[in-house]
Amino acid sequence: MGGIFGVTSRRDCILDVFFGTDYHSHLGTRRGGMAAYDPEVGLQREIHNIENSPFRTKFEHVGAEMKGNAAIGCISDTDPQPLLIRSNLGLYAISTIGIINNAKSLIDQYLAFSGGHFDAMTGGRVNTNELIAAMIDQKSSFVDGIRFAQNVIDGTATVLILKDGGHLIAARDRFGRLPLSIGKNEDGYCVAFEPFAYTKLGYEMVRELGPGEIVEISPEGIEVLSPPGKDMKICAFLWTYYGYPTSSYEGVNVEDMRYRNGALIAKRDQETGCAQDIDYVGGVPDSGTPHAIGYANESRIPFARPFIKYTPTWPRSFMPPNQSERNMVAKMKQIPVHALIRDKKLLFVDDSIVRGTQLRETVDFLYENGAKEVHIRSACPPIMFGCKYLNFSRATSDMELLARSVIMELEGDEGMNYLEEYIDGTTERGKKLRERICEKLHFSSLEYQSLDGVAEAIGLDRCKICTYCWNGKE
Repeated sequence: MGGIFGVTSRRDCILDVFFGTDYHSHLGTRRGGMAAYDPEVGLQREIHNIENSPFRTKFEHVGAEMKGNAAIGCISDTDPQPLLIRSNLGLYAISTIGIINNAKSLIDQYLAFSGGHFDAMTGGRVNTNELIAAMIDQKSSFVDGIRFAQNVIDGTATVLILKDGGHLIAARDRFGRLPLSIGKNEDGYCVAFEPFAYTKLGYEMVRELGPGEIVEISPEGIEVLSPPGKDMKICAFLWTYYGYPTSSYEGVNVEDMRYRNGALIAKRDQETGCAQDIDYVGGVPDSGTPHAIGYANESRIPFARPFIKYTPTWPRSFMPPNQSERNMVAKMKQIPVHALIRDKKLLFVDDSIVRGTQLRETVDFLYENGAKEVHIRSACPPIMFGCKYLNFSRATSDMELLARSVIMELEGDEGMNYLEEYIDGTTERGKKLRERICEKLHFSSLEYQSLDGVAEAIGLDRCKICTYCWNGKE
């Protein structure tokens, strides 16, 4: 994934962009960057690796090293950014969020008809931001170029540009799969993925951009360069997992949605009579916790934390570069509360089940510490497809996904014709999927939230949310 934050102001805004960008650190772990414009200095840029230390520690001196009344910052899980570009459109800095699935064909096409070149990274890859900039520069204006780039890209591209002169151009992706909103204070405007990032800094929300909308922002106001489209497919996983609890997208708060979602899962368990003799409900921290609170409130089963994450030295279990080290760190972080585990029947709600490796280790850890039963609930349906729009999953193949690999065990390739049945826990195939996963991961029982349940918890029309990772439908 990744996050972006930008400000254009009548005063120096470097610290605002530093803190605003830092508030997006939950969205990426690879690169952090800032670019700024100052009338005397011009455009400046700084990029750091944040794989082993957070954005804050790498940029805490940026106020002394960079100045400007306009700046952009990014947290990236992909390529180094922002980039400084000089082209027929002038000098500008660019940062993007999303994914390009047809990068090779675009590169080949660009090189074929332009005779140009790209700065290649290790392995010959081209920086996604440079590729998007190259597509934008095919046209004679930023708005035409952004439209062109978004139309030829197979994937998603939300774009934030800092122009030489201090104006910002913000473009939400064509179908609004990612959020983007504008805030205002007495000195100017800001734009961000996470709206809480600027409200915490004293900005008030002006509005969210619509799907495909492009605006130019200066300290004096907002100019709509391209109006929003009618069709929206905002990612439902925003609310389930990677959106920050204090943020709201399309008017729906993340934390509030998670409480509703957990309550709906509890209602279904009550209706089916499943896992009713439970001592405690807990969340697989951190993003599973609010779903679990909703479950506990609805079921009236006490909420508890049978294990605590030790986070002072390893705040995020997926920071190490390889899977075995990530698993080891996850294990070392879990500290048991024996009084809440021994001889207890426990039910945990996780935000999602992707590969299931760490969840199995968590369940085994609970049994090792005396748990009598461990029931698992997923706050979303079985993940059947790696996301091809937002790059939030590290899976390189759909067969790495637990649900897909189990279906292959049960039916082989034939099972791929019945994915909708496997998603539905009331069908025979759906029941077999859950039973087999329980055997493999040592769960006492397993259930997933349904597609309709997720949509109900969000509260938007089903046609406006993207559910591709669950049912493969765009």
